[in-house]
Amino acid sequence: MEALGAQGAASGWVSAGSGCVLGDGCRAGLEAWSAKKGLTVALWISQIRGSMNLGLGCVCRPACWPLGSVLDSRHCVFALTLLTLLMQVVVEANSWWSLAMNPLLIPEAYIIGAQPLCSQLVGLSQGQKKLCQLYQDHMQYIGEGAKTGIRECQYQFRHRRWNCSTVDNSSVFGRVMQIGSRETAFTYAISAAGVVNAVSRACREGELSSCGCSRAARPKDLPRDWLWGGCGDNLNYGYRFSKEFVDAREREKSYPKGSYESARLLMNLHNNEAGRRTVSDLAHVSCKCHGVSGSCSLKTCWLQLADFRKVGDALKEKYDSGAAMKLNTRGKLVQMHSKFNAPTSHDLVYIESSPDYCLKNQSTGSLGTVGRLCNKTSEGMDGCELMCCGRGYDQYKAQIVERCHCKFHWCCYVKCKRCTKIVDQFVCK
Repeated sequence: MEALGAQGAASGWVSAGSGCVLGDGCRAGLEAWSAKKGLTVALWISQIRGSMNLGLGCVCRPACWPLGSVLDSRHCVFALTLLTLLMQVVVEANSWWSLAMNPLLIPEAYIIGAQPLCSQLVGLSQGQKKLCQLYQDHMQYIGEGAKTGIRECQYQFRHRRWNCSTVDNSSVFGRVMQIGSRETAFTYAISAAGVVNAVSRACREGELSSCGCSRAARPKDLPRDWLWGGCGDNLNYGYRFSKEFVDAREREKSYPKGSYESARLLMNLHNNEAGRRTVSDLAHVSCKCHGVSGSCSLKTCWLQLADFRKVGDALKEKYDSGAAMKLNTRGKLVQMHSKFNAPTSHDLVYIESSPDYCLKNQSTGSLGTVGRLCNKTSEGMDGCELMCCGRGYDQYKAQIVERCHCKFHWCCYVKCKRCTKIVDQFVCK
């Protein structure tokens, strides 16, 4: 060990007890290579420690040690490129969320026997690909559900430092989702809810071969003279299919008891369920009147999902009151602070503190708030003081076009003019 450490000093790394300090050669080579990949040396170290279980040594040593000799930094960097293939899932964190942006998601693409299409969809686990092959007509609506969830996430966080921004790869949200934070909890919940919403409504509209209108039981408190029927959103089917598909990736995994990965798996499953239950909790009975001249002598009622904005609002409240969790000795998630009420299956949970979203950080996935618009007069999170993290802001004049001088015309439409005005805008430094 000591001899190898001495040799390694000339090759770019040196032994330092149980760990290792990157030498200039190793670090320079790593930085040059990883810069092309959009990574950092620190991220490589953390990813390999956490995912490859290679101990506490520096990146170069565990990567090159199995080769039986001490390699220089160039060969070490080359060896690391081989590790990229093994670590692709960890670094990119592929997700079924990418269905929201996949160009293949058009109805005409899902023809009988189109199994190759399922294998080509980026981000699906093996279990999800099998479900794709069995329920090919569902995939469009899974994509729509993911897109609905992403849009709602961006609306709910539009005035926050982290604003649910997407990135241009199959991870959709980038490395920020690798942290078990409140934001990750909300994202998992809202996307699972989006699938329930989209599939339930697709059933009602007759778009799916394996389901139709809701068969929910008649509510006990519905007046006897009201009819229970119509064609309601099939919440039961949407809930069950969302659980089967969205949870498939987590259910396929197996991690050592007590590991970080096992805690994260439990967190993801819990928040997926919280999202689905929020959709279920907000579903309501909707009725239509029948009778001469709108007398409403008879009503027909059915089960209807709430507007998705209400789902987003409810989950945002759960985000604000999310519970910090940790693993106990039995491998179960328990509340970190026992003085608070234990979270229910309807609440959001997280296992890590949120990263600093003020500045761009490749290792955490934070995009920072530089260039974000802020409200000069607000004292809330959208205010310039908080949004800009005390860095100050620049003021610009901007030209905007809006509707104006609107008039109602018989019958029945509103006609407006388009007016241009100059406004002040404030942008974080």
